[in-house]
Amino acid sequence: MAPAALATDIEHAIRERLATLQPIEIALRDESHEHAGHAGSRPGGGSHWQLTIVSEAFRGKPLVARHRLVYEALGDLMKREIHALKIEAFSPEQL
Repeated sequence: MAPAALATDIEHAIRERLATLQPIEIALRDESHEHAGHAGSRPGGGSHWQLTIVSEAFRGKPLVARHRLVYEALGDLMKREIHALKIEAFSPEQL
């Protein structure tokens, strides 16, 4: 599989799994190019991500609980495909 296709496949898998949180808004950015040569980086990207997500599932939950929900939704992707994930998780009233 070509490196660019790998990053696209990983993005698709991330979005698919986060759908369980019924996001109102989701922004996902591959930042792998900023980490070239660092641990976990691979040619073509797909290892370092920045996520902004808004969901009712986060309402009334502290930051750590919101992040746990994201990690639970992503499951084994966090152990294999995703080396680093920067998360901004909000409930609608926090915007």
